Amino acid sequence: MKQHTTNYQNTFIEVAEDSLISESKIPPEKKEKTMANLQYEIILKNPYKYTSDDIIFECYSIKNDITEREKPTERQKFFSKGQPCLRCSPLAKTYGFGIHHNNEGKVAVYPLESEDYQKFLKDDTVTKVKAMRSKRK
Repeated sequence: MKQHTTNYQNTFIEVAEDSLISESKIPPEKKEKTMANLQYEIILKNPYKYTSDDIIFECYSIKNDITEREKPTERQKFFSKGQPCLRCSPLAKTYGFGIHHNNEGKVAVYPLESEDYQKFLKDDTVTKVKAMRSKRK
């Protein structure tokens, strides 16, 4: 079974072009955790520990009550089809966070207004891609 991936290496996902935000905001807490909350918590608590695939699947497994025992089989099934990458993440589309993938594909987030965010933009050794737009042109 062919496996797809959402992982990037040495890439910085910039805040979406159509984002109206000028300063990052922590995703608001709601009754049930949103994808933005889950991604933010996992990445913020574990910078450069997980790949995009790890984060996306973990959020999916939380939302779908997948047990630890079921995870290996379910992960195989999940990535047998293409999945949206972190360019679709509400963190980069809505909440003003850039997402950096290091050389190993491990991920960390950086607020739009931070010095680190600006350093990534100026670093010619890092590939830059924009987060997906929220609206069609």
